[in-house]
Amino acid sequence: MTELLTFEEAQARVLAHARPLGAEPVPLERAAGRVVAEPARAVVDLPPFPSSAMDGFAVRAADVPGTLAVVGEAAAGLPSARALGAGEAIAISTGGVVPAGADSVVPVEYVVRHDNVVQIGDSIEAGTHVRPRGGDVAAGDVVVEAGVRLGAAQLGGLAAAGVAEIRCARLPRVAVLSTGTELARPGEPLGDGQVYEANAVMLAAALAAAGALTEVLPAVADEESALRAAVERGLEADVLVSSGGVSVGPHDLVRRIEAELGVEEVFWRVAIKPGKPVAFGVRGATLVFGLPGNPVSSLVGCELFVKPALRALQGRTDPLPRFEAGTLAAPLHRNDARDDFVRARSRLDQNGAVLEPLSGQESHMIARTAAADAVVHVPRGEGELAAGAAVRWLRLGAA
Repeated sequence: MTELLTFEEAQARVLAHARPLGAEPVPLERAAGRVVAEPARAVVDLPPFPSSAMDGFAVRAADVPGTLAVVGEAAAGLPSARALGAGEAIAISTGGVVPAGADSVVPVEYVVRHDNVVQIGDSIEAGTHVRPRGGDVAAGDVVVEAGVRLGAAQLGGLAAAGVAEIRCARLPRVAVLSTGTELARPGEPLGDGQVYEANAVMLAAALAAAGALTEVLPAVADEESALRAAVERGLEADVLVSSGGVSVGPHDLVRRIEAELGVEEVFWRVAIKPGKPVAFGVRGATLVFGLPGNPVSSLVGCELFVKPALRALQGRTDPLPRFEAGTLAAPLHRNDARDDFVRARSRLDQNGAVLEPLSGQESHMIARTAAADAVVHVPRGEGELAAGAAVRWLRLGAA
Protein backbone atom coordinates (compact mmCIF):
# COMPACT_ATOMS: atom_id res chain seq x y z
CA MET A 1 0.00 0.00 0.00
CA THR A 2 1.26 3.47 -0.88
CA GLU A 3 2.48 5.41 2.14
CA LEU A 4 0.15 8.24 3.06
CA LEU A 5 1.25 11.81 2.52
CA THR A 6 1.89 13.97 5.54
CA PHE A 7 -0.40 16.99 5.71
CA GLU A 8 2.60 19.24 4.98
CA GLU A 9 3.38 17.25 1.81
CA ALA A 10 -0.25 17.44 0.75
CA GLN A 11 -0.33 21.20 1.34
CA ALA A 12 2.78 21.63 -0.80
CA ARG A 13 1.13 19.74 -3.66
CA VAL A 14 -2.00 21.85 -3.41
CA LEU A 15 -0.04 25.11 -3.47
CA ALA A 16 2.03 23.92 -6.43
CA HIS A 17 -1.21 23.96 -8.47
CA ALA A 18 -2.79 27.10 -6.99
CA ARG A 19 -1.62 29.87 -9.30
CA PRO A 20 -2.76 33.44 -8.65
CA LEU A 21 -5.85 34.62 -10.50
CA GLY A 22 -5.92 37.84 -12.51
CA ALA A 23 -6.27 41.34 -11.04
CA GLU A 24 -9.11 43.84 -11.16
CA PRO A 25 -9.56 47.45 -10.00
CA VAL A 26 -11.49 47.83 -6.75
CA PRO A 27 -12.66 51.11 -5.15
CA LEU A 28 -10.94 51.55 -1.82
CA GLU A 29 -14.21 51.65 0.10
CA ARG A 30 -15.04 48.14 -1.16
CA ALA A 31 -11.56 46.67 -0.79
CA ALA A 32 -11.70 45.41 2.81
CA GLY A 33 -10.54 41.80 2.91
CA ARG A 34 -9.21 41.87 -0.65
CA VAL A 35 -5.63 40.97 -1.52
CA VAL A 36 -3.39 43.53 -3.22
CA ALA A 37 -2.25 42.31 -6.64
CA GLU A 38 0.32 45.03 -7.33
CA PRO A 39 2.26 47.29 -4.96
CA ALA A 40 0.00 50.18 -3.97
CA ARG A 41 1.84 53.52 -4.04
CA ALA A 42 1.17 56.88 -2.43
CA VAL A 43 -0.35 59.54 -4.68
CA VAL A 44 0.91 62.43 -2.52
CA ASP A 45 3.52 63.13 0.11
CA LEU A 46 2.13 62.42 3.56
CA PRO A 47 1.84 64.85 5.21
CA PRO A 48 1.50 66.93 2.03
CA PHE A 49 3.00 69.95 3.83
CA PRO A 50 4.98 70.58 7.04
CA SER A 51 2.36 70.47 9.78
CA SER A 52 2.14 71.09 13.47
CA ALA A 53 2.03 68.17 15.89
CA MET A 54 0.69 70.36 18.69
CA ASP A 55 -1.59 73.25 19.48
CA GLY A 56 0.78 76.14 20.14
CA PHE A 57 2.88 78.75 18.37
CA ALA A 58 5.04 78.41 15.27
CA VAL A 59 8.39 80.13 15.87
CA ARG A 60 12.00 80.28 14.75
CA ALA A 61 14.12 78.27 17.19
CA ALA A 62 16.77 81.02 17.10
CA ASP A 63 14.26 83.50 18.59
CA VAL A 64 13.56 81.64 21.84
CA PRO A 65 13.70 82.05 24.71
CA GLY A 66 12.26 85.52 24.25
CA THR A 67 9.22 87.70 23.80
CA LEU A 68 7.59 87.43 20.37
CA ALA A 69 4.81 89.30 18.58
CA VAL A 70 1.82 87.17 17.51
CA VAL A 71 1.19 88.11 13.88
CA GLY A 72 -1.37 85.58 12.72
CA GLU A 73 -3.07 82.21 13.05
CA ALA A 74 -2.69 78.90 11.21
CA ALA A 75 -5.77 76.66 11.62
CA ALA A 76 -5.98 73.08 10.38
CA GLY A 77 -7.49 72.87 6.91
CA LEU A 78 -6.73 76.45 5.91
CA PRO A 79 -3.99 77.78 3.61
CA SER A 80 -0.61 78.66 5.05
CA ALA A 81 -0.32 81.82 7.11
CA ARG A 82 2.08 84.51 5.92
CA ALA A 83 5.80 83.91 6.22
CA LEU A 84 7.26 84.33 9.69
CA GLY A 85 9.81 87.05 10.32
CA ALA A 86 12.40 87.50 13.07
CA GLY A 87 10.89 88.03 16.52
CA GLU A 88 7.44 86.81 15.42
CA ALA A 89 5.14 83.91 16.31
CA ILE A 90 2.00 82.50 14.68
CA ALA A 91 -0.70 80.71 16.68
CA ILE A 92 -1.15 77.24 15.16
CA SER A 93 -3.51 74.28 15.60
CA THR A 94 -2.59 70.61 15.45
CA GLY A 95 -2.44 69.72 11.75
CA GLY A 96 -2.07 73.34 10.64
CA VAL A 97 0.45 74.32 7.96
CA VAL A 98 3.73 75.46 9.51
CA PRO A 99 4.37 78.80 7.79
CA ALA A 100 7.48 79.59 5.83
CA GLY A 101 10.22 80.95 8.05
CA ALA A 102 9.11 78.92 11.09
CA ASP A 103 11.06 75.80 12.02
CA SER A 104 9.50 74.76 15.36
CA VAL A 105 6.28 74.74 17.37
CA VAL A 106 6.12 75.59 21.06
CA PRO A 107 3.14 73.91 22.80
CA VAL A 108 0.58 76.35 24.16
CA GLU A 109 1.11 75.14 27.75
CA TYR A 110 4.73 76.40 27.66
CA VAL A 111 3.78 79.92 26.56
CA VAL A 112 2.53 82.95 28.46
CA ARG A 113 0.40 85.19 26.25
CA HIS A 114 -0.56 88.78 26.85
CA ASP A 115 -2.76 90.16 24.09
CA ASN A 116 -0.62 89.87 20.94
CA VAL A 117 2.64 89.04 22.66
CA VAL A 118 3.92 85.66 23.87
CA GLN A 119 6.70 84.97 26.31
CA ILE A 120 8.65 81.75 25.87
CA GLY A 121 11.04 80.94 28.67
CA ASP A 122 12.87 77.89 27.37
CA SER A 123 14.98 77.22 24.30
CA ILE A 124 13.79 74.78 21.65
CA GLU A 125 15.53 72.77 18.92
CA ALA A 126 14.70 73.36 15.28
CA GLY A 127 12.13 70.80 14.06
CA THR A 128 10.47 70.29 17.43
CA HIS A 129 6.76 69.38 17.08
CA VAL A 130 6.89 69.82 13.31
CA ARG A 131 5.79 66.96 11.07
CA PRO A 132 7.93 67.29 7.93
CA ARG A 133 6.40 67.00 4.48
CA GLY A 134 6.59 63.36 3.38
CA GLY A 135 7.66 62.27 6.86
CA ASP A 136 5.20 59.37 6.79
CA VAL A 137 5.53 58.45 3.10
CA ALA A 138 6.66 60.20 -0.08
CA ALA A 139 4.61 60.27 -3.27
CA GLY A 140 5.39 57.14 -5.29
CA ASP A 141 6.52 55.10 -2.29
CA VAL A 142 4.88 51.73 -1.65
CA VAL A 143 2.23 51.87 1.07
CA VAL A 144 1.02 48.25 0.80
CA GLU A 145 2.98 45.47 -0.88
CA ALA A 146 1.45 42.93 -3.25
CA GLY A 147 0.11 39.83 -1.54
CA VAL A 148 -1.18 41.65 1.55
CA ARG A 149 -4.80 41.24 2.64
CA LEU A 150 -6.35 44.64 3.23
CA GLY A 151 -7.51 45.38 6.75
CA ALA A 152 -8.37 48.57 8.59
CA ALA A 153 -4.77 49.74 9.01
CA GLN A 154 -3.93 49.21 5.34
CA LEU A 155 -7.09 50.92 4.13
CA GLY A 156 -6.43 53.90 6.40
CA GLY A 157 -2.87 54.23 5.13
CA LEU A 158 -3.96 54.05 1.50
CA ALA A 159 -6.75 56.59 1.94
CA ALA A 160 -4.42 59.05 3.68
CA ALA A 161 -1.93 58.63 0.85
CA GLY A 162 -4.58 59.61 -1.70
CA VAL A 163 -5.32 56.17 -3.17
CA ALA A 164 -8.93 55.90 -4.38
CA GLU A 165 -8.72 52.63 -6.30
CA ILE A 166 -6.47 49.62 -5.92
CA ARG A 167 -5.75 46.59 -8.09
CA CYS A 168 -6.71 43.46 -6.21
CA ALA A 169 -6.68 39.77 -7.01
CA ARG A 170 -9.93 38.47 -8.44
CA LEU A 171 -11.97 36.60 -5.87
CA PRO A 172 -12.03 32.85 -6.57
CA ARG A 173 -15.38 31.36 -7.57
CA VAL A 174 -16.00 28.22 -5.54
CA ALA A 175 -18.73 25.63 -6.09
CA VAL A 176 -19.70 23.65 -2.98
CA LEU A 177 -21.36 20.27 -3.50
CA SER A 178 -22.62 17.87 -0.84
CA THR A 179 -23.22 14.27 -1.90
CA GLY A 180 -25.12 11.42 -0.26
CA THR A 181 -28.50 9.75 -0.60
CA GLU A 182 -28.96 10.08 3.17
CA LEU A 183 -28.99 13.90 3.17
CA ALA A 184 -32.04 16.00 3.97
CA ARG A 185 -32.34 19.78 4.09
CA PRO A 186 -32.57 21.34 7.57
CA GLY A 187 -36.20 22.17 8.29
CA GLU A 188 -37.60 19.22 6.34
CA PRO A 189 -38.84 16.09 8.13
CA LEU A 190 -36.26 13.31 8.30
CA GLY A 191 -37.00 10.06 6.56
CA ASP A 192 -35.74 6.68 7.73
CA GLY A 193 -31.96 6.56 7.48
CA GLN A 194 -31.61 10.27 6.75
CA VAL A 195 -29.51 12.95 8.44
CA TYR A 196 -29.55 16.69 7.99
CA GLU A 197 -27.06 18.09 5.51
CA ALA A 198 -24.54 20.28 7.38
CA ASN A 199 -21.44 20.42 5.22
CA ALA A 200 -22.55 22.88 2.55
CA VAL A 201 -23.43 25.78 4.85
CA MET A 202 -20.38 25.05 7.03
CA LEU A 203 -17.96 24.95 4.10
CA ALA A 204 -19.50 27.98 2.40
CA ALA A 205 -19.00 30.02 5.57
CA ALA A 206 -15.41 28.82 6.02
CA LEU A 207 -14.52 29.54 2.38
CA ALA A 208 -16.18 32.95 2.34
CA ALA A 209 -13.94 33.93 5.27
CA ALA A 210 -10.96 33.18 3.02
CA GLY A 211 -12.29 35.39 0.23
CA ALA A 212 -14.30 32.96 -1.89
CA LEU A 213 -17.39 33.77 -3.90
CA THR A 214 -19.30 30.61 -3.07
CA GLU A 215 -22.11 28.93 -4.95
CA VAL A 216 -23.78 26.13 -3.00
CA LEU A 217 -25.05 23.53 -5.46
CA PRO A 218 -28.09 21.40 -4.55
CA ALA A 219 -27.11 18.28 -2.61
CA VAL A 220 -27.09 15.20 -4.82
CA ALA A 221 -27.78 11.54 -4.13
CA ASP A 222 -25.29 8.74 -4.77
CA GLU A 223 -26.62 8.15 -8.28
CA GLU A 224 -24.31 8.32 -11.27
CA SER A 225 -26.21 10.52 -13.71
CA ALA A 226 -27.23 13.10 -11.12
CA LEU A 227 -23.76 13.15 -9.59
CA ARG A 228 -22.12 13.51 -12.99
CA ALA A 229 -24.31 16.49 -13.88
CA ALA A 230 -23.58 18.16 -10.55
CA VAL A 231 -19.82 17.64 -10.85
CA GLU A 232 -19.84 18.96 -14.43
CA ARG A 233 -21.55 22.12 -13.21
CA GLY A 234 -19.12 22.50 -10.32
CA LEU A 235 -16.11 22.16 -12.62
CA GLU A 236 -17.07 25.46 -14.28
CA ALA A 237 -15.85 27.29 -11.16
CA ASP A 238 -12.27 28.11 -10.18
CA VAL A 239 -12.55 25.58 -7.35
CA LEU A 240 -14.90 22.66 -6.79
CA VAL A 241 -15.26 21.47 -3.20
CA SER A 242 -17.35 18.36 -2.72
CA SER A 243 -18.04 16.44 0.46
CA GLY A 244 -18.77 12.74 0.66
CA GLY A 245 -18.22 9.93 -1.78
CA VAL A 246 -14.41 9.84 -1.65
CA SER A 247 -13.79 6.70 0.41
CA VAL A 248 -13.84 3.06 -0.72
CA GLY A 249 -17.50 2.06 -0.27
CA PRO A 250 -19.70 0.88 -3.15
CA HIS A 251 -21.52 4.23 -3.21
CA ASP A 252 -18.35 6.36 -3.16
CA LEU A 253 -18.54 7.50 -6.77
CA VAL A 254 -17.08 10.99 -6.75
CA ARG A 255 -13.45 10.24 -7.60
CA ARG A 256 -14.32 7.88 -10.46
CA ILE A 257 -16.81 10.29 -12.00
CA GLU A 258 -14.36 13.18 -11.70
CA ALA A 259 -11.67 11.09 -13.42
CA GLU A 260 -14.10 10.31 -16.26
CA LEU A 261 -14.71 14.06 -16.58
CA GLY A 262 -11.00 14.79 -17.00
CA VAL A 263 -9.90 15.53 -13.44
CA GLU A 264 -6.28 14.51 -12.87
CA GLU A 265 -5.95 13.29 -9.31
CA VAL A 266 -2.90 14.70 -7.52
CA PHE A 267 -3.35 12.80 -4.26
CA TRP A 268 -5.88 10.77 -2.31
CA ARG A 269 -5.62 10.11 1.44
CA VAL A 270 -3.46 12.00 3.88
CA ALA A 271 -2.05 10.85 7.23
CA ILE A 272 -4.40 12.94 9.37
CA LYS A 273 -7.25 12.25 11.76
CA PRO A 274 -9.99 13.14 11.09
CA GLY A 275 -10.09 13.47 7.32
CA LYS A 276 -7.76 10.79 5.93
CA PRO A 277 -9.67 10.10 2.66
CA VAL A 278 -9.31 13.67 1.33
CA ALA A 279 -8.72 13.93 -2.42
CA PHE A 280 -7.25 16.69 -4.55
CA GLY A 281 -7.02 17.01 -8.30
CA VAL A 282 -7.05 19.47 -11.17
CA ARG A 283 -8.82 19.91 -14.47
CA GLY A 284 -7.14 22.66 -16.41
CA ALA A 285 -7.02 25.64 -14.07
CA THR A 286 -9.81 24.31 -11.85
CA LEU A 287 -8.82 22.94 -8.45
CA VAL A 288 -10.90 20.00 -7.27
CA PHE A 289 -11.17 18.99 -3.62
CA GLY A 290 -13.00 15.91 -2.43
CA LEU A 291 -13.57 16.13 1.32
CA PRO A 292 -14.94 13.30 3.45
CA GLY A 293 -18.63 13.29 4.28
CA ASN A 294 -18.23 13.30 8.05
CA PRO A 295 -18.64 16.98 8.94
CA VAL A 296 -15.64 17.34 11.26
CA SER A 297 -13.41 15.62 8.70
CA SER A 298 -14.73 18.01 6.09
CA LEU A 299 -14.05 21.02 8.31
CA VAL A 300 -10.48 19.95 9.09
CA GLY A 301 -9.75 19.27 5.41
CA CYS A 302 -11.12 22.68 4.51
CA GLU A 303 -8.87 24.44 7.03
CA LEU A 304 -5.73 22.49 6.09
CA PHE A 305 -6.04 22.30 2.30
CA VAL A 306 -8.86 24.28 0.70
CA LYS A 307 -8.42 27.62 2.45
CA PRO A 308 -4.65 27.69 1.73
CA ALA A 309 -5.48 27.15 -1.94
CA LEU A 310 -7.91 30.08 -1.91
CA ARG A 311 -5.32 32.33 -0.31
CA ALA A 312 -2.75 31.28 -2.91
CA LEU A 313 -5.21 31.92 -5.77
CA GLN A 314 -5.45 35.48 -4.46
CA GLY A 315 -1.67 35.85 -4.31
CA ARG A 316 -1.42 35.91 -0.52
CA THR A 317 2.19 35.86 0.68
CA ASP A 318 1.17 33.66 3.63
CA PRO A 319 -1.29 31.07 2.26
CA LEU A 320 -0.65 28.27 4.77
CA PRO A 321 -2.65 28.09 7.99
CA ARG A 322 -1.12 30.18 10.75
CA PHE A 323 -0.42 27.94 13.73
CA GLU A 324 -0.24 29.68 17.09
CA ALA A 325 1.57 28.57 20.24
CA GLY A 326 -0.28 27.41 23.32
CA THR A 327 -0.37 24.86 26.13
CA LEU A 328 -2.73 21.97 26.77
CA ALA A 329 -5.21 22.11 29.63
CA ALA A 330 -5.63 18.31 29.62
CA PRO A 331 -3.59 15.34 28.32
CA LEU A 332 -4.14 13.98 24.81
CA HIS A 333 -3.21 10.56 23.45
CA ARG A 334 -1.10 10.50 20.30
CA ASN A 335 -1.76 8.43 17.18
CA ASP A 336 1.31 6.51 16.05
CA ALA A 337 0.33 6.66 12.35
CA ARG A 338 -1.45 9.97 11.80
CA ASP A 339 -1.33 13.59 12.91
CA ASP A 340 -4.44 14.31 14.93
CA PHE A 341 -6.40 17.56 14.89
CA VAL A 342 -8.38 17.94 18.08
CA ARG A 343 -11.22 20.42 18.55
CA ALA A 344 -10.75 22.66 21.56
CA ARG A 345 -11.72 25.89 23.28
CA SER A 346 -9.03 28.51 23.75
CA ARG A 347 -8.61 30.83 26.71
CA LEU A 348 -5.88 33.15 27.90
CA ASP A 349 -3.95 33.07 31.15
CA GLN A 350 -0.85 34.97 32.26
CA ASN A 351 1.35 32.68 30.15
CA GLY A 352 -0.63 32.87 26.91
CA ALA A 353 -3.17 30.63 25.17
CA VAL A 354 -4.47 27.53 26.93
CA LEU A 355 -6.34 24.89 24.90
CA GLU A 356 -9.12 22.84 26.49
CA PRO A 357 -9.94 19.75 24.36
CA LEU A 358 -13.66 19.08 23.93
CA SER A 359 -15.22 15.80 24.88
CA GLY A 360 -16.44 13.82 21.89
CA GLN A 361 -13.82 13.89 19.15
CA GLU A 362 -15.48 11.51 16.66
CA SER A 363 -15.57 12.84 13.11
CA HIS A 364 -19.38 12.91 12.94
CA MET A 365 -19.76 15.03 16.12
CA ILE A 366 -20.23 18.40 14.47
CA ALA A 367 -22.75 19.65 17.05
CA ARG A 368 -20.11 19.35 19.77
CA THR A 369 -17.66 21.12 17.49
CA ALA A 370 -19.95 24.15 17.64
CA ALA A 371 -18.38 24.86 21.05
CA ALA A 372 -14.84 24.93 19.60
CA ASP A 373 -12.85 27.92 18.40
CA ALA A 374 -9.57 26.06 17.89
CA VAL A 375 -8.02 22.94 16.41
CA VAL A 376 -4.98 21.54 18.22
CA HIS A 377 -2.29 19.74 16.22
CA VAL A 378 -1.22 16.53 17.95
CA PRO A 379 1.79 15.17 16.02
CA ARG A 380 1.91 11.45 15.35
CA GLY A 381 3.88 9.40 17.83
CA GLU A 382 3.63 7.18 20.86
CA GLY A 383 2.33 7.94 24.33
CA GLU A 384 0.53 11.16 25.12
CA LEU A 385 0.94 14.88 25.36
CA ALA A 386 0.68 15.80 29.03
CA ALA A 387 -1.36 18.65 30.45
CA GLY A 388 0.79 21.77 30.19
CA ALA A 389 2.59 20.51 27.07
CA ALA A 390 3.40 23.08 24.39
CA VAL A 391 1.26 22.66 21.26
CA ARG A 392 0.46 24.38 17.99
CA TRP A 393 -3.14 25.28 17.21
CA LEU A 394 -5.27 26.83 14.52
CA ARG A 395 -7.95 29.44 15.12
CA LEU A 396 -11.16 28.25 13.46
CA GLY A 397 -12.65 30.78 11.07
CA ALA A 398 -9.37 32.57 10.33
CA ALA A 399 -9.36 34.50 7.05
